[in-house]
Amino acid sequence: MLWSLLALLLTAAVALALIVKIALAPAKDEWAMQRRIGPLTLDLGVPTLIRLATTPWFAPWLDGRRFDTAHGPVQLHWNEERRQLQVRCAPCQAAVPALGPQPLRLEHLGITVRRDAGRLAGELEAVPPQGTPNGGPLQGRWTGLLTQRDLRVEADLADAPIARWYAVLTPELPELQRAQIGGTAGLKVQFTLPGGAAGPLGVQPRVAQFTVAGLGTEAMLGARTACGPGAGLRADSWLARAVIAAEDQRFFQHPGYDLVELAAAFDRNQHKGGIDRGGSTITQQLAKMLVTGSERTLERKLREMLYAVEMEQTLGKARILQLYLDNAPWGRVCGAEAAAKSYFRRSALRLEPAQAVWLASMLHAPSLAAERWAREGALDPQRVKWVAEGVRGISRAQRESLLRAVDKARYPWLAD
Repeated sequence: MLWSLLALLLTAAVALALIVKIALAPAKDEWAMQRRIGPLTLDLGVPTLIRLATTPWFAPWLDGRRFDTAHGPVQLHWNEERRQLQVRCAPCQAAVPALGPQPLRLEHLGITVRRDAGRLAGELEAVPPQGTPNGGPLQGRWTGLLTQRDLRVEADLADAPIARWYAVLTPELPELQRAQIGGTAGLKVQFTLPGGAAGPLGVQPRVAQFTVAGLGTEAMLGARTACGPGAGLRADSWLARAVIAAEDQRFFQHPGYDLVELAAAFDRNQHKGGIDRGGSTITQQLAKMLVTGSERTLERKLREMLYAVEMEQTLGKARILQLYLDNAPWGRVCGAEAAAKSYFRRSALRLEPAQAVWLASMLHAPSLAAERWAREGALDPQRVKWVAEGVRGISRAQRESLLRAVDKARYPWLAD
Protein backbone atom coordinates (compact mmCIF):
# COMPACT_ATOMS: atom_id res chain seq x y z
CA MET A 1 0.00 0.00 0.00
CA LEU A 2 2.80 2.40 0.97
CA TRP A 3 4.75 1.67 -2.19
CA SER A 4 1.64 2.22 -4.29
CA LEU A 5 1.06 5.59 -2.62
CA LEU A 6 4.68 6.67 -3.18
CA ALA A 7 4.46 5.59 -6.82
CA LEU A 8 1.25 7.57 -7.22
CA LEU A 9 2.82 10.70 -5.69
CA LEU A 10 5.92 10.35 -7.85
CA THR A 11 3.78 9.95 -10.96
CA ALA A 12 1.75 13.03 -10.00
CA ALA A 13 4.90 15.08 -9.37
CA VAL A 14 6.39 14.10 -12.74
CA ALA A 15 3.11 14.87 -14.45
CA LEU A 16 2.92 18.27 -12.76
CA ALA A 17 6.49 19.06 -13.77
CA LEU A 18 5.71 18.10 -17.36
CA ILE A 19 2.58 20.28 -17.36
CA VAL A 20 4.57 23.24 -15.99
CA LYS A 21 7.33 22.64 -18.52
CA ILE A 22 4.90 22.48 -21.42
CA ALA A 23 2.71 25.38 -20.28
CA LEU A 24 5.60 27.76 -19.58
CA ALA A 25 7.97 26.64 -22.33
CA PRO A 26 9.00 29.59 -24.53
CA ALA A 27 7.56 29.84 -27.99
CA LYS A 28 9.79 30.35 -31.00
CA ASP A 29 11.76 33.63 -30.67
CA GLU A 30 10.17 34.33 -27.26
CA TRP A 31 12.21 36.03 -24.53
CA ALA A 32 13.30 33.10 -22.34
CA MET A 33 15.13 32.28 -19.13
CA GLN A 34 16.27 29.15 -17.32
CA ARG A 35 15.09 28.33 -13.82
CA ARG A 36 15.93 25.38 -11.62
CA ILE A 37 12.90 23.85 -9.89
CA GLY A 38 13.97 20.99 -7.66
CA PRO A 39 15.98 18.52 -9.74
CA LEU A 40 14.72 20.01 -13.01
CA THR A 41 16.12 22.88 -15.08
CA LEU A 42 13.34 24.43 -17.11
CA ASP A 43 13.33 26.84 -20.04
CA LEU A 44 10.61 29.38 -19.30
CA GLY A 45 8.99 32.07 -21.44
CA VAL A 46 9.36 35.34 -19.55
CA PRO A 47 6.30 37.09 -21.09
CA THR A 48 4.21 34.04 -20.15
CA LEU A 49 5.53 34.19 -16.58
CA ILE A 50 4.71 37.90 -16.33
CA ARG A 51 1.19 37.37 -17.60
CA LEU A 52 0.69 34.48 -15.18
CA ALA A 53 2.08 36.42 -12.19
CA THR A 54 -0.31 39.32 -12.82
CA THR A 55 -3.43 37.21 -13.43
CA PRO A 56 -5.98 37.51 -10.57
CA TRP A 57 -6.68 33.76 -10.42
CA PHE A 58 -2.98 32.86 -10.04
CA ALA A 59 -1.33 35.90 -8.42
CA PRO A 60 -2.83 35.23 -4.91
CA TRP A 61 -0.72 32.07 -4.82
CA LEU A 62 2.37 34.30 -4.97
CA ASP A 63 1.32 36.38 -1.96
CA GLY A 64 4.00 36.29 0.75
CA ARG A 65 6.50 34.30 -1.29
CA ARG A 66 10.18 35.20 -1.27
CA PHE A 67 12.76 34.53 -3.98
CA ASP A 68 16.52 35.00 -4.05
CA THR A 69 17.60 36.72 -7.25
CA ALA A 70 20.79 38.12 -8.73
CA HIS A 71 19.56 41.58 -7.70
CA GLY A 72 18.77 40.65 -4.10
CA PRO A 73 15.98 38.98 -2.10
CA VAL A 74 12.52 39.68 -3.58
CA GLN A 75 9.30 39.56 -1.56
CA LEU A 76 5.91 39.38 -3.36
CA HIS A 77 2.49 40.54 -2.19
CA TRP A 78 -0.83 40.45 -4.05
CA ASN A 79 -3.21 43.35 -3.42
CA GLU A 80 -6.63 41.91 -4.23
CA GLU A 81 -8.47 45.21 -3.88
CA ARG A 82 -6.29 47.02 -6.39
CA ARG A 83 -5.57 43.91 -8.48
CA GLN A 84 -1.84 44.60 -8.47
CA LEU A 85 1.32 42.71 -7.63
CA GLN A 86 3.69 44.39 -5.18
CA VAL A 87 7.39 43.54 -5.49
CA ARG A 88 9.89 44.50 -2.77
CA CYS A 89 13.64 44.08 -3.24
CA ALA A 90 15.67 44.87 -0.12
CA PRO A 91 18.58 45.34 -0.33
CA CYS A 92 18.68 45.61 -4.10
CA GLN A 93 21.45 46.04 -6.65
CA ALA A 94 21.80 46.27 -10.42
CA ALA A 95 24.76 46.52 -12.77
CA VAL A 96 24.82 49.76 -14.76
CA PRO A 97 28.05 49.61 -16.81
CA ALA A 98 27.75 53.27 -17.84
CA LEU A 99 28.20 54.28 -14.17
CA GLY A 100 31.26 52.13 -13.55
CA PRO A 101 32.10 48.56 -12.46
CA GLN A 102 30.40 48.86 -9.06
CA PRO A 103 26.67 47.94 -9.11
CA LEU A 104 24.04 50.50 -8.18
CA ARG A 105 22.84 49.62 -4.67
CA LEU A 106 19.56 50.58 -3.02
CA GLU A 107 18.47 49.86 0.53
CA HIS A 108 14.87 49.23 -0.53
CA LEU A 109 13.19 49.24 -3.93
CA GLY A 110 9.43 48.73 -4.18
CA ILE A 111 7.51 48.28 -7.45
CA THR A 112 3.83 47.71 -8.11
CA VAL A 113 2.63 45.98 -11.28
CA ARG A 114 -0.80 46.12 -12.92
CA ARG A 115 -1.50 44.54 -16.31
CA ASP A 116 -4.09 45.27 -18.95
CA ALA A 117 -3.50 42.85 -21.83
CA GLY A 118 0.01 43.64 -23.06
CA ARG A 119 0.33 46.94 -21.20
CA LEU A 120 1.86 47.16 -17.74
CA ALA A 121 1.87 50.08 -15.33
CA GLY A 122 2.64 50.82 -11.71
CA GLU A 123 4.47 52.90 -9.15
CA LEU A 124 8.01 52.65 -7.84
CA GLU A 125 9.66 53.79 -4.63
CA ALA A 126 13.31 53.85 -3.50
CA VAL A 127 13.85 54.31 0.24
CA PRO A 128 17.13 55.23 2.01
CA PRO A 129 18.32 53.50 5.20
CA GLN A 130 16.74 54.67 8.44
CA GLY A 131 18.56 57.57 10.07
CA THR A 132 20.12 58.86 6.84
CA PRO A 133 20.28 62.70 6.78
CA ASN A 134 17.60 64.17 4.50
CA GLY A 135 16.02 60.73 4.29
CA GLY A 136 12.78 60.16 2.44
CA PRO A 137 11.61 58.09 -0.52
CA LEU A 138 12.08 58.76 -4.21
CA GLN A 139 8.81 58.00 -5.96
CA GLY A 140 7.65 57.69 -9.53
CA ARG A 141 5.50 55.92 -12.07
CA TRP A 142 6.31 53.51 -14.86
CA THR A 143 4.65 51.98 -17.89
CA GLY A 144 5.63 49.00 -19.99
CA LEU A 145 4.72 47.38 -23.29
CA LEU A 146 5.03 43.59 -23.15
CA THR A 147 5.61 41.60 -26.35
CA GLN A 148 6.81 38.07 -26.97
CA ARG A 149 10.33 39.36 -27.53
CA ASP A 150 10.79 42.02 -24.88
CA LEU A 151 9.45 44.51 -22.33
CA ARG A 152 9.83 48.20 -23.19
CA VAL A 153 9.77 50.34 -20.07
CA GLU A 154 9.45 54.08 -19.46
CA ALA A 155 9.78 55.41 -15.92
CA ASP A 156 9.52 58.92 -14.51
CA LEU A 157 10.93 59.63 -11.05
CA ALA A 158 9.20 62.72 -9.70
CA ASP A 159 11.11 65.88 -8.79
CA ALA A 160 12.44 65.61 -5.24
CA PRO A 161 15.06 67.43 -3.14
CA ILE A 162 18.57 66.70 -4.43
CA ALA A 163 19.59 65.95 -0.84
CA ARG A 164 17.08 63.07 -0.89
CA TRP A 165 18.61 61.67 -4.10
CA TYR A 166 21.99 61.62 -2.34
CA ALA A 167 20.44 59.93 0.71
CA VAL A 168 19.01 57.15 -1.47
CA LEU A 169 21.96 56.64 -3.83
CA THR A 170 24.93 57.21 -1.47
CA PRO A 171 23.67 57.10 2.13
CA GLU A 172 27.17 56.56 3.56
CA LEU A 173 28.74 59.57 1.86
CA PRO A 174 30.56 61.46 4.66
CA GLU A 175 29.79 64.85 3.07
CA LEU A 176 26.08 64.33 3.74
CA GLN A 177 26.72 65.00 7.43
CA ARG A 178 27.90 68.56 6.82
CA ALA A 179 26.78 69.71 3.37
CA GLN A 180 23.69 71.85 2.96
CA ILE A 181 22.28 70.74 -0.38
CA GLY A 182 19.56 72.73 -2.13
CA GLY A 183 17.57 72.25 -5.31
CA THR A 184 15.46 69.52 -6.88
CA ALA A 185 16.04 66.75 -9.39
CA GLY A 186 13.93 64.32 -11.39
CA LEU A 187 14.65 61.63 -13.94
CA LYS A 188 13.08 59.95 -16.95
CA VAL A 189 14.40 56.53 -17.94
CA GLN A 190 13.70 54.35 -20.97
CA PHE A 191 15.03 50.82 -21.39
CA THR A 192 14.20 47.48 -22.95
CA LEU A 193 14.45 44.03 -21.36
CA PRO A 194 16.25 41.85 -22.07
CA GLY A 195 19.01 44.31 -22.82
CA GLY A 196 22.20 42.55 -21.76
CA ALA A 197 25.10 44.30 -20.06
CA ALA A 198 25.24 47.03 -22.68
CA GLY A 199 21.58 47.16 -23.64
CA PRO A 200 19.79 50.38 -24.54
CA LEU A 201 19.19 52.65 -21.56
CA GLY A 202 18.18 56.28 -22.03
CA VAL A 203 18.21 58.85 -19.25
CA GLN A 204 16.83 62.40 -19.19
CA PRO A 205 17.75 64.15 -15.93
CA ARG A 206 16.11 67.34 -14.63
CA VAL A 207 17.95 69.58 -12.17
CA ALA A 208 16.84 72.94 -10.78
CA GLN A 209 18.55 75.42 -8.43
CA PHE A 210 21.30 73.03 -7.30
CA THR A 211 23.30 74.65 -4.47
CA VAL A 212 25.86 73.32 -2.00
CA ALA A 213 27.40 74.89 1.11
CA GLY A 214 29.44 73.67 4.05
CA LEU A 215 32.25 71.75 2.29
CA GLY A 216 34.90 74.46 2.84
CA THR A 217 35.94 74.96 -0.79
CA GLU A 218 36.41 78.69 -0.14
CA ALA A 219 39.81 77.72 1.31
CA MET A 220 40.94 76.98 -2.26
CA LEU A 221 40.96 80.69 -3.07
CA GLY A 222 44.51 80.84 -1.73
CA ALA A 223 45.54 77.27 -2.55
CA ARG A 224 49.00 76.60 -3.97
CA THR A 225 49.77 73.91 -6.48
CA ALA A 226 52.22 71.06 -5.87
CA CYS A 227 53.16 71.18 -9.57
CA GLY A 228 55.56 74.11 -9.27
CA PRO A 229 55.10 77.83 -9.92
CA GLY A 230 51.68 78.89 -11.16
CA ALA A 231 51.32 80.10 -14.74
CA GLY A 232 49.22 83.15 -13.88
CA LEU A 233 47.15 82.68 -17.02
CA ARG A 234 44.04 84.72 -17.76
CA ALA A 235 40.96 83.30 -19.44
CA ASP A 236 41.86 85.11 -22.69
CA SER A 237 45.33 83.54 -22.95
CA TRP A 238 45.88 81.11 -25.82
CA LEU A 239 46.41 78.12 -23.54
CA ALA A 240 43.30 78.84 -21.44
CA ARG A 241 41.20 79.20 -24.60
CA ALA A 242 42.61 75.99 -26.06
CA VAL A 243 42.03 74.06 -22.83
CA ILE A 244 38.40 75.19 -22.70
CA ALA A 245 37.99 74.11 -26.34
CA ALA A 246 39.49 70.72 -25.54
CA GLU A 247 37.86 69.95 -22.20
CA ASP A 248 34.74 72.02 -21.58
CA GLN A 249 33.35 74.19 -24.35
CA ARG A 250 30.40 75.37 -22.22
CA PHE A 251 32.64 76.26 -19.25
CA PHE A 252 31.32 79.81 -18.93
CA GLN A 253 27.67 78.75 -19.26
CA HIS A 254 27.23 75.79 -16.88
CA PRO A 255 26.94 75.81 -13.04
CA GLY A 256 29.71 73.27 -12.49
CA TYR A 257 28.04 70.32 -14.24
CA ASP A 258 26.80 69.96 -17.80
CA LEU A 259 23.66 67.83 -18.18
CA VAL A 260 24.06 67.71 -21.96
CA GLU A 261 27.56 66.25 -21.67
CA LEU A 262 26.62 63.90 -18.83
CA ALA A 263 23.70 62.47 -20.82
CA ALA A 264 25.89 62.09 -23.93
CA ALA A 265 28.61 60.37 -21.89
CA PHE A 266 26.08 58.03 -20.27
CA ASP A 267 24.67 57.08 -23.66
CA ARG A 268 28.11 56.37 -25.13
CA ASN A 269 29.25 54.41 -22.07
CA GLN A 270 26.07 52.35 -22.08
CA HIS A 271 26.62 51.32 -25.70
CA LYS A 272 30.29 50.58 -25.00
CA GLY A 273 29.44 48.51 -21.92
CA GLY A 274 31.76 50.49 -19.63
CA ILE A 275 33.38 53.86 -18.97
CA ASP A 276 34.57 55.26 -22.31
CA ARG A 277 33.68 58.95 -21.96
CA GLY A 278 33.66 61.07 -18.80
CA GLY A 279 31.39 64.04 -19.43
CA SER A 280 33.05 65.98 -16.61
CA THR A 281 33.38 69.74 -16.71
CA ILE A 282 36.63 71.54 -15.90
CA THR A 283 35.18 72.25 -12.45
CA GLN A 284 34.43 68.58 -11.86
CA GLN A 285 37.91 67.63 -13.05
CA LEU A 286 39.37 70.12 -10.59
CA ALA A 287 37.30 68.58 -7.77
CA LYS A 288 38.65 65.17 -8.82
CA MET A 289 42.25 66.42 -8.79
CA LEU A 290 42.07 68.25 -5.45
CA VAL A 291 39.54 66.26 -3.41
CA THR A 292 37.83 63.10 -4.61
CA GLY A 293 40.44 61.13 -6.56
CA SER A 294 39.71 59.27 -9.77
CA GLU A 295 38.05 56.02 -8.66
CA ARG A 296 35.42 55.02 -11.22
CA THR A 297 32.40 54.66 -8.97
CA LEU A 298 29.03 56.37 -8.73
CA GLU A 299 29.83 57.46 -5.16
CA ARG A 300 32.98 59.26 -6.28
CA LYS A 301 31.13 60.92 -9.16
CA LEU A 302 28.40 62.20 -6.87
CA ARG A 303 30.99 63.54 -4.38
CA GLU A 304 32.74 65.27 -7.27
CA MET A 305 29.51 66.98 -8.28
CA LEU A 306 28.92 68.31 -4.74
CA TYR A 307 32.36 69.92 -4.64
CA ALA A 308 32.05 71.23 -8.20
CA VAL A 309 28.75 72.98 -7.47
CA GLU A 310 30.11 74.58 -4.30
CA MET A 311 33.35 75.66 -6.01
CA GLU A 312 31.37 77.50 -8.66
CA GLN A 313 29.72 79.47 -5.84
CA THR A 314 32.80 80.07 -3.68
CA LEU A 315 35.63 80.43 -6.21
CA GLY A 316 34.13 81.72 -9.46
CA LYS A 317 35.08 80.83 -13.02
CA ALA A 318 38.36 82.73 -13.19
CA ARG A 319 39.86 81.07 -10.09
CA ILE A 320 38.56 77.63 -11.07
CA LEU A 321 40.21 77.91 -14.48
CA GLN A 322 43.45 79.13 -12.94
CA LEU A 323 43.54 76.27 -10.42
CA TYR A 324 42.78 73.75 -13.13
CA LEU A 325 45.60 75.00 -15.37
CA ASP A 326 48.04 74.96 -12.46
CA ASN A 327 47.15 71.38 -11.42
CA ALA A 328 46.22 69.57 -14.63
CA PRO A 329 48.27 66.49 -15.60
CA TRP A 330 50.40 66.74 -18.74
CA GLY A 331 52.02 63.35 -19.04
CA ARG A 332 55.33 63.42 -17.20
CA VAL A 333 54.63 66.75 -15.51
CA CYS A 334 51.64 68.60 -14.08
CA GLY A 335 50.63 72.23 -14.26
CA ALA A 336 50.62 74.52 -17.29
CA GLU A 337 53.87 76.28 -16.46
CA ALA A 338 55.80 73.04 -15.96
CA ALA A 339 54.31 71.58 -19.14
CA ALA A 340 55.18 74.61 -21.27
CA LYS A 341 58.77 74.65 -20.02
CA SER A 342 59.21 70.88 -20.28
CA TYR A 343 57.79 70.49 -23.78
CA PHE A 344 58.57 73.87 -25.39
CA ARG A 345 61.29 75.46 -23.23
CA ARG A 346 59.22 78.60 -22.63
CA SER A 347 56.68 79.89 -20.13
CA ALA A 348 52.97 79.23 -20.55
CA LEU A 349 52.38 82.97 -21.11
CA ARG A 350 54.70 82.95 -24.13
CA LEU A 351 53.31 79.88 -25.92
CA GLU A 352 52.51 80.31 -29.58
CA PRO A 353 48.85 79.60 -30.49
CA ALA A 354 49.67 76.26 -32.16
CA GLN A 355 51.79 75.21 -29.17
CA ALA A 356 48.89 76.02 -26.83
CA VAL A 357 46.54 73.88 -28.93
CA TRP A 358 49.11 71.09 -28.96
CA LEU A 359 49.30 71.07 -25.14
CA ALA A 360 45.53 71.32 -24.71
CA SER A 361 44.93 68.33 -26.99
CA MET A 362 47.04 66.19 -24.62
CA LEU A 363 44.61 66.57 -21.71
CA HIS A 364 42.20 63.95 -23.08
CA ALA A 365 44.73 61.21 -22.22
CA PRO A 366 47.94 62.91 -20.98
CA SER A 367 50.18 59.89 -20.43
CA LEU A 368 49.23 58.19 -23.70
CA ALA A 369 49.64 61.46 -25.60
CA ALA A 370 53.11 62.02 -24.12
CA GLU A 371 54.14 58.48 -25.00
CA ARG A 372 52.95 58.94 -28.58
CA TRP A 373 54.77 62.28 -28.89
CA ALA A 374 58.01 60.71 -27.60
CA ARG A 375 57.61 57.67 -29.86
CA GLU A 376 56.29 59.23 -33.09
CA GLY A 377 57.20 62.89 -32.73
CA ALA A 378 53.53 63.91 -33.08
CA LEU A 379 50.12 63.83 -31.42
CA ASP A 380 46.80 62.69 -32.90
CA PRO A 381 46.39 65.19 -35.80
CA GLN A 382 42.59 64.86 -35.85
CA ARG A 383 42.27 65.76 -32.17
CA VAL A 384 44.72 68.66 -32.50
CA LYS A 385 42.70 70.04 -35.42
CA TRP A 386 39.41 69.53 -33.51
CA VAL A 387 40.74 71.52 -30.56
CA ALA A 388 41.95 74.32 -32.86
CA GLU A 389 38.54 74.52 -34.51
CA GLY A 390 36.86 74.82 -31.09
CA VAL A 391 38.89 77.77 -29.79
CA ARG A 392 36.49 80.66 -29.14
CA GLY A 393 36.85 84.40 -28.82
CA ILE A 394 39.12 84.85 -31.84
CA SER A 395 38.54 86.45 -35.22
CA ARG A 396 38.07 84.57 -38.46
CA ALA A 397 41.54 85.60 -39.61
CA GLN A 398 43.07 84.38 -36.33
CA ARG A 399 41.30 81.02 -36.68
CA GLU A 400 42.47 80.53 -40.25
CA SER A 401 46.02 81.41 -39.19
CA LEU A 402 45.77 79.00 -36.23
CA LEU A 403 44.52 76.12 -38.41
CA ARG A 404 47.38 76.68 -40.90
CA ALA A 405 49.93 76.74 -38.06
CA VAL A 406 48.50 73.58 -36.48
CA ASP A 407 48.54 71.78 -39.82
CA LYS A 408 52.22 72.60 -40.31
CA ALA A 409 53.29 72.12 -36.68
CA ARG A 410 56.11 69.63 -36.12
CA TYR A 411 57.47 69.83 -32.59
CA PRO A 412 60.45 67.70 -31.53
CA TRP A 413 60.24 65.80 -28.24
CA LEU A 414 62.18 67.86 -25.67
CA ALA A 415 60.96 66.43 -22.35
CA ASP A 416 63.75 63.92 -21.73
